[in-house]
Amino acid sequence: MGGDDARLRAVVSLAQTMAAAHTPRGSWRAAALGACEALDGSFAALSVWERGPGRLRVLVNAGERAEGEEEFPEEETYPVHQFPEITEFLHERWAGGGEPDAWVETAGGSVGGTPGVGVRGYGHGYCQQRAAALRRRGRGCCVVAPIVLHGRAWGELYVARPVGEPVFGRQDADFATVLASVVAAGISQAERLEEVRKLAFTDPLTGLANRRSVDVRLDEAVERHRADGAVVSLVVCDLNGLKRVNDTHGHAVGDRLLERFGSVLSRCGAMLPGALAARLGGDEFCLLAVGPESDDVIRVTTELCDRAAELELGDGVACGIASTGDPIGPVVSARRLFRLADAAQYRAKAARSTEPVVAGRDGEVIRLADAPPRSPHDRRHLRGSRP
Repeated sequence: MGGDDARLRAVVSLAQTMAAAHTPRGSWRAAALGACEALDGSFAALSVWERGPGRLRVLVNAGERAEGEEEFPEEETYPVHQFPEITEFLHERWAGGGEPDAWVETAGGSVGGTPGVGVRGYGHGYCQQRAAALRRRGRGCCVVAPIVLHGRAWGELYVARPVGEPVFGRQDADFATVLASVVAAGISQAERLEEVRKLAFTDPLTGLANRRSVDVRLDEAVERHRADGAVVSLVVCDLNGLKRVNDTHGHAVGDRLLERFGSVLSRCGAMLPGALAARLGGDEFCLLAVGPESDDVIRVTTELCDRAAELELGDGVACGIASTGDPIGPVVSARRLFRLADAAQYRAKAARSTEPVVAGRDGEVIRLADAPPRSPHDRRHLRGSRP
């Protein structure tokens, strides 16, 4: 893409497409594809420096991928000691307030462009390593631009051209530096939006999902049940004794009780693959499971009741369960399932039950772990015919 006007349009387009992305992955992909097009490349990648494990992790590979390169790789990482410009060069060059510069490398092992384009101060072995990586993937040259976010080296933007195409020059490297700044701004915006989204669907006290998150997931679950018959189970819980704790010991102690029960709920929910643990508000919590059989949900909820009874200062928990795996009639809406689970929880609370009450099983308290195996006929009789 030649000409100042064309490059200005490319910068604007890159910023717009990143801003329009709805997910982090969408933002990463927009960044890589936009930079690839702007620099007339055939391939681009975006990588992040994970300081803890000391590695560069590839977030996205875009464009003409070589064999074995996945668009969103799960395990493509490289030790940062193989990329000294990330851990040393960047900080040396811009820690005092300067701007990080992009550089060019070629498959021939020499640095493309005019003097000053490449990484200086690193040995011949380092350049050979980069060159070998280019050759292995059938690429002739690349331009690498550091991405700086919040005043720290965040990662790098990498754009490559195939063998036979013109080698990147100094102007390309300068333009890549500009593109990396635009990408950094886009990533920062995406991170803020993701944080806002997370806050919008998270209970701030317990860290569990909130009512809004449950509403969304429950609607999706019921639609899936209607489409393919997946078992959907909802457990509604009411933490007993919270008002007494607040009145006697203060709200700070009550909050700790809520947090502790939230941890117990999360731990038990993890026994059901894909389950969502949530705080609905006040002393009300829930567990939403899609897939597991209702008997499995009852077993886990029974354990939840046992663990809640052991919490200091609390009075246990009242739990009601409604599951499409039980005879509760057609579930055509999320509201119906929620009302059934809530009604079962109310019965458990009124009876001061230490075990869950299950909709569609005549309100009986059933502890499957202690009960003998039942035949299908016996189980149908046990469940009854409550709508």
